[in-house]
Amino acid sequence: MDVRFNLYPPCSRPDVVLGVKPHADGTIITLLLQDKQVEGLQFFKDDQWFRSPIVPEALLINVGDQAEILSNGKFKSPIHRVVINPDKERFSLAAFCIPESDKEIEPFESLVKESTPRLYKKVKDYSGIFFEYHYQQGRRPIEAAKI
Repeated sequence: MDVRFNLYPPCSRPDVVLGVKPHADGTIITLLLQDKQVEGLQFFKDDQWFRSPIVPEALLINVGDQAEILSNGKFKSPIHRVVINPDKERFSLAAFCIPESDKEIEPFESLVKESTPRLYKKVKDYSGIFFEYHYQQGRRPIEAAKI
């Protein structure tokens, strides 16, 4: 598990700056403790952005690409971003649940049937591929894992 403490300072031009660009997590799951007062996390659905409400003392659990692969597409890894507040700084704490890089992942065999064929290839070091190549180029690495 990797843990990251995030600080998003205020910016007078939030219309031209993002805290984190749109992406889906390359994890199995991500646990997020959001700021208690300042919003910033948004999810993309139906061609529009929706804000994630603040729920004090609650953990937000986000399904990542690796859970999508393991579940053969039953769980979907959502696209999300972080926007900047013009007046207040924002903090968050994220814990990323990731298998060891030498472990291969693939859909659970019990979820692969004639009626639900395998959607994803076997992949190794998904997080390495995610961070080093696809995220930097603005592409979804899950696309490379699809059959």
